[in-house]
Amino acid sequence: MIGIIDYGMGNLHSVKNACDHLQIEALISNDKDTLAQCDRLILPGVGAMKDCIDTLKKEDLFDWIKEQVLEHKKPILGICLGMQALFESSEENGGVECFGFLPGKVILMKDERLRIPHIGWNSLEWKPMEGYTPIEPSFVYYDHSYYGIGFDPDDLVAYSHYGDFIIPGFVKRNHIYGTQFHPEKSGEVGLSILKAFGKGEL
Repeated sequence: MIGIIDYGMGNLHSVKNACDHLQIEALISNDKDTLAQCDRLILPGVGAMKDCIDTLKKEDLFDWIKEQVLEHKKPILGICLGMQALFESSEENGGVECFGFLPGKVILMKDERLRIPHIGWNSLEWKPMEGYTPIEPSFVYYDHSYYGIGFDPDDLVAYSHYGDFIIPGFVKRNHIYGTQFHPEKSGEVGLSILKAFGKGEL
């Protein structure tokens, strides 16, 4: 069972519908006892980082998620803003301390030659990954203005080029996963990633 963490900032029902389509059991909840019964967690996210972290703390979910991931080793998948929250910090809103599950920080994309935010389909370049065969060519759907830098190269699974930017599209460290793109909106490629995460095949 996948627990989709409801803190009021994410494409909750799109992710749930994708899981239903894949016949993967999933539920949406902000109740810690309910989520604790789930084998895996998904942290979606749309909006500003400060609102994300502040709301998680207000709902008493921030420390609980850290405990689940770090002490109980429960697999977690962060999507879009949820992936950015996995890093150490974000410069958004004047600077926000995040979960710190992954080394690195999140910064604003700045390039007058490009449309920012980066919205739409982009090709995804894969690094070799044991145990999972990616669908290629891969095109995935992005919607973001901030991106991760300073991460461990060994954590990078797949990336996209946007102008001179190298966008970490998919990161993984042990049982911690993150996609900057929206897998629930990324067709067959995205669904295969959600399926692999749900079945413990990543």
